[in-house]
Amino acid sequence: MTVIIDYNAGNLKSVETALRYIDEDFLISSEPDKIRNADRLVFPGVGEAAAAMKVLDDTGIGPAISEFYTKGNPLLGICLGSQIVLSNSEESDATCLGLVPGKAVLFSGNMGLKVPHMGWNQVTHNNRHKIFSGIPENSSFYFVHSYYPNPDDDSLIIGETEYGVKFASGISKENLVSFQFHPEKSGPVGLKLLKNFFKWNP
Repeated sequence: MTVIIDYNAGNLKSVETALRYIDEDFLISSEPDKIRNADRLVFPGVGEAAAAMKVLDDTGIGPAISEFYTKGNPLLGICLGSQIVLSNSEESDATCLGLVPGKAVLFSGNMGLKVPHMGWNQVTHNNRHKIFSGIPENSSFYFVHSYYPNPDDDSLIIGETEYGVKFASGISKENLVSFQFHPEKSGPVGLKLLKNFFKWNP
C-alpha cells in the first residue's frame, strides 16, 4: 500500500486528489509503523523546515522514513519533501533527514527576482531518469518555494530549472526521487510523472 505522510503541514488534499485521479490506492497516515511498512511512500511538502523536522522528530515519523528508505522501496518527496531529505536547510538552520548529502539554500534577493519563486517554470531533464519517461524536455511544472535543493553530488540531479540561478528541481538517489515543484498541481505532465512513480521499480 502507498502511504502519504501526514505531518500536519503537508499538501495533502491536492496530492490526494491527484492520486485518486490517476486511480492509485493509498492511505494517509502519521503512524510510524504504517510509514515504515509501506510499499511506496509519498512525502508531500508545504511548510517550514525546522517546524516540519520538529514534528518528524517528536512523532517518530522521521526515523520511520529513514527505515523505509533503507528497505529500498520507492520514496517520493515533493517541494518541502525534496528539502527535508537533505542533510540540512538554511531555513532556521534545520537539521534534516540526511538521506541525500546536501543543503537547502535560500534564493538570493539580490537578482531582482521575487522570492518565493512562484508559478510555472521549465524543467530540463535530458531523460536522466525513468520517472521522466514520456515527459517532453523543458516541460513546465508548478513551483512555490523560497529554498531549493543543493546536493553535494551533482550526479544525483535529474532535473534542473533556471530562476536567477540554475538549481536542482529533481533529485534521485537509489530508491528516492524528489522534486522541488508540485507534480500534483502541474496538469497532465505532473500526472504523468506521478503515474511513472507508481510504475518505477528502483
